[in-house]
Amino acid sequence: MINFEIDGKQVSVPKNGTVMDGANQLGIYIPHFCYHKKLSIAANCRMCLVQVEKAPKPLPACATPAMEGMKVFTHSGQAVTAQKGVMEFLLINHPLDCPICDQGGECQLQDLAVGYGASASRYTEAKRVVPNKNLGPLISTDMTRCIHCTRCVRFGQEIAGIMELGMAGRGEHAEILSFVGSTVDSELSGNMIDLCPVGALVSKPFRYSARTWELSRRKSVSPHCGLGSNLVVQVKQNRVMRVLPRENEEVNECWLSDKDRFSYEGLNSDERLSTPMIKRNGEWQECDWQAALEFVANGLRAVKEKHGASSIGALASPHSTLEELYLIQKLMRRLGSGNVDHRLRQSDFRADQQLQGAPWLGMSVAGISGLKSALVIGSTLRKDHPLIAQRLRQAVKQGAQLNLINPVDDDLLTKVANRAIVAPASMAAMLAQVLKAAAELKKMEIPDGAKAAADSISVTDAARAMAASLIDNKPAAIFLGNMAQHHPQYADLHGLAQHIAYVVEAQFGVLGEAANSVGAYIAGAIPDRGDLSVTGGDSCQPGAGNMDASQMLGMSVAAQALQPCQAYMLMNLEPELDSYNPRQTMKALKAAELVVVMSAYKSRAILEDDYADVLLPIAPFTETSGTFINTEGRVQSFNGVVAPLGDTRPAWKVLRVLGSMLELDGFDYDTPEKVRAEILSANSDVSARLNNNLKNFAIGDIGRMNEPRSGGIQRIGEVPIYQTDPIVRRADSLQRTRDAAPPLAWMPGDLMGALGINSGDNVRLKQGEGEVQLPAAQDDRLPSNSVRVACAHPLTAALGEMFGEIVVERL
Repeated sequence: MINFEIDGKQVSVPKNGTVMDGANQLGIYIPHFCYHKKLSIAANCRMCLVQVEKAPKPLPACATPAMEGMKVFTHSGQAVTAQKGVMEFLLINHPLDCPICDQGGECQLQDLAVGYGASASRYTEAKRVVPNKNLGPLISTDMTRCIHCTRCVRFGQEIAGIMELGMAGRGEHAEILSFVGSTVDSELSGNMIDLCPVGALVSKPFRYSARTWELSRRKSVSPHCGLGSNLVVQVKQNRVMRVLPRENEEVNECWLSDKDRFSYEGLNSDERLSTPMIKRNGEWQECDWQAALEFVANGLRAVKEKHGASSIGALASPHSTLEELYLIQKLMRRLGSGNVDHRLRQSDFRADQQLQGAPWLGMSVAGISGLKSALVIGSTLRKDHPLIAQRLRQAVKQGAQLNLINPVDDDLLTKVANRAIVAPASMAAMLAQVLKAAAELKKMEIPDGAKAAADSISVTDAARAMAASLIDNKPAAIFLGNMAQHHPQYADLHGLAQHIAYVVEAQFGVLGEAANSVGAYIAGAIPDRGDLSVTGGDSCQPGAGNMDASQMLGMSVAAQALQPCQAYMLMNLEPELDSYNPRQTMKALKAAELVVVMSAYKSRAILEDDYADVLLPIAPFTETSGTFINTEGRVQSFNGVVAPLGDTRPAWKVLRVLGSMLELDGFDYDTPEKVRAEILSANSDVSARLNNNLKNFAIGDIGRMNEPRSGGIQRIGEVPIYQTDPIVRRADSLQRTRDAAPPLAWMPGDLMGALGINSGDNVRLKQGEGEVQLPAAQDDRLPSNSVRVACAHPLTAALGEMFGEIVVERL
């Protein structure tokens, strides 16, 4: 530690610490613009000049190394004179447009000009003017205001991993530019708005809509990905106007992904459902809550009497709150049905009976930054988990090795030590190779459950390199991504990854797809395994007849032996976009006698596709209190930030009243806190319910997946970053970004050549009875005989399985 003095106060900082570090430790504010604790030192704004004893001139506090015994004066005459001089230079060319600047009221330059600026300018020459840049639909520019702090440039290079902005020119001609014809397309780009200390970069969706002093600030938690980023939601007149990050080093640090930041536009969508609706004689009619809930209660009673309780099923989104998920499973089980699930995009449920706990990250989110080796399996990491990808990027910068097994080879904006880009049907075999290589290197026996699968394969150099990376670099971790969880061989991938983690002595985790992917297990929103929940499945006994999502919707072979559901309760999801096989899902829903949709939106599909019978308007996360349990098992509760829109009601209230109308016991809750207390009692330990290991699971035939017949083509179905949930799909600005471009049929060049297709040609894609037409595009990084077609998108919703055989024809 280095000991020195600032303004007469002693302070100690680590070796290589700076004067600014010491000042921050003491709570002494030194004015600055270019300095940021998460970015490298630039020392180009010079606003933090301080006096150092025996130094011939003022020195920048951010870039001056702490020296033993040095004495620093931050508010001496010399320091203040230097700071005022810098401020005068910064204001020479800065426009006097504070009244119309969106940064007004929260501008660092404005604040510091009060303390260090003069009452009038001595500069009488014409000010320079810099033309504005088009950086895309999220960031608006007024580059004449720019003070060249370069925070935006450094953020792109160091945090986002891609240099999209840079500085060109010198002196008065210096300006921040994007590359010619390019916009800023990073999934973390909105953080540049927060970092900009002036009004040069501001939020385009928020611009000119409110002043900062008009906004109320309320805490919340993001529902859009497994991280559960902490938010500050800013509200004006009961309307969400802006979302900013709430700093939490253990979760999202001081960053937000664009999905979390700009998706609030979807909360104010014209498609919001604000009044209950019932379909009578094929026509939708608005009604009051009493009529709607009586319709639902009578319908559920009728189906139960006619077909039995086992013919009723509930499907809920993992973006729902813990309380909502708990009550919907309680409602089902008190009715006598164990058919409840939140995993609509999962297709392989063979591991359910061997689960020992709720699948989770396997470590803390903050611990990712300290990894020395990681293996990621089946994930478009940057798009599925932007801030987890950022932590892995920082780990790689510190020397960690990143390994990847994936069907697509998107640029992760970081160095990848070893990668295997294989067709979906070959992913399990590739994992088995890594397991076999690791066992050979460690001179261990392959665990019994995977021995048969591994014995029949030969090990490639890539698999051996991955195994060596995990063995030689500790701590190490293995993560299953979203595509692995959607994979038809998910149970095998899970089992193989578990065995690899055991052999190489690494952490093993599952990257949660949504805010409550872990919480849904804790709430018991899964079939059969009520004992995984904290409450122990108090209200029902698991039974062999309880159906998972694929069985309820008739997707699995096992479902053919089960009686199909005649009534469905759908909560907080759009089944035509949120299921593994949307075509089969719609077929099952249309064949049912009763479909109850609890949603915040009335989509075209609901109103026109003729599968729903009643619509119940429920509140999104900003209009209700609730709890999310994120991918690391962190329990985060939040309150509603605005009042519900129109006749919208929080889903927990709807389910509570419905339970009472059905005369079920245990639905006398007054507040969501009482629901939460029943799930998470004061002495409950959520961490005790987290366990990724499968018990006695034997890996099946690793070639078992629906491999296409000879010459057949495999579909690679991914969920695009801005199609993950109903709120994001309705955020207009996000839907204008490059990542939200209409889907294409991506194919490797050899497949296009064999089919006689050129880039830009329209092709017909068929799966079963469904077909769509899309433009073709070439991507030679894809595995052979594979076509990458996004799912969860209206333009591809007519297709079938996310992974499976697909027919491609040239038009």
